[in-house]
Amino acid sequence: MKCTNKAIGVIASLLIVISNITGCAGASTAAGYSVNSFLSDEQISLNYPTYASDLCVVNSDIGNENSSITESVSAGLFDLTNRETLFAQNVNDRVMPASLTKVMTAYVALKYGSLEQVLVAGSDVYVNESGAQKIGLKEGDRMTLDQALHILLIYSANDVANLIASNISGSIEEFVNTMNAEAYAIGATKTHFENPNGLTSDEHYVTAYDMYLIFNAAMQYDTFSEIINMNSYTTSYIDATGASKDVDVSNTNGFLTGSKPVPSGVTVIGGKTGTTQAAGHCLILLARDTAGNPYIAVIMRDTDSGTLYNDMAELLNEIVN
Repeated sequence: MKCTNKAIGVIASLLIVISNITGCAGASTAAGYSVNSFLSDEQISLNYPTYASDLCVVNSDIGNENSSITESVSAGLFDLTNRETLFAQNVNDRVMPASLTKVMTAYVALKYGSLEQVLVAGSDVYVNESGAQKIGLKEGDRMTLDQALHILLIYSANDVANLIASNISGSIEEFVNTMNAEAYAIGATKTHFENPNGLTSDEHYVTAYDMYLIFNAAMQYDTFSEIINMNSYTTSYIDATGASKDVDVSNTNGFLTGSKPVPSGVTVIGGKTGTTQAAGHCLILLARDTAGNPYIAVIMRDTDSGTLYNDMAELLNEIVN
């Protein structure tokens, strides 16, 4: 299905400017990254429409009838160069995003914060949910937004998500309000967030299609695009006593680390993983073909890690088939 124009509904009371958001094949005016990073000189010379005026849309399942991708998952593959949906399965179903939420957290932080901004942990930094990923921040600890975004997207630390939210907007609640307003502004109208980290909450949900929109919007920022391509990150932050604390984290994306094989003819640039018992196993990727053409691939609500990567590998195979 070819992408068509889509009118974006805007809540009248929210004066949200969306003119600088990157499109399915549009160049960003907000940062150096754009889909053009992977296009030829001839393609770059074309006058691509903006995000708001030209979006990849899909209203029904599309793809290979012989696909063995798990039937219950939500899966989508979007060709950003040709503005074409190559595969769609349950992409408009409401699902829990787990840590894919952090893509939206990063987008809001990059839009409203500055990388040099020093974030100070408050009493709301603590995450008490059993098994939740965190680096053990305590009240009074501090780091820059740049450091926090690296830890957020590479290691998926939930306490760092809280740190970002409370410092950017004054409180986690206000940050989440901004997340929802920004999601609506970019067309993710079937999405509702209740926290900045993706820990389970009944009214915290997205669709696979909305995750494509959110990920696509985040790619306008150089910092986001650079971080999701990193295998590891090492830094030091300052604790409440003034002492330096080292952090050394590794990416959880099996395709990027090399622990999972990537289909021949496809390069995985980066992405975000997410897993909770309620959400299942989730993964969103930026990939490219041998010509450098970019694609966004997303799978949500898969049964286990092994099946997730098998399903994603089959989805990525649609690029070269």
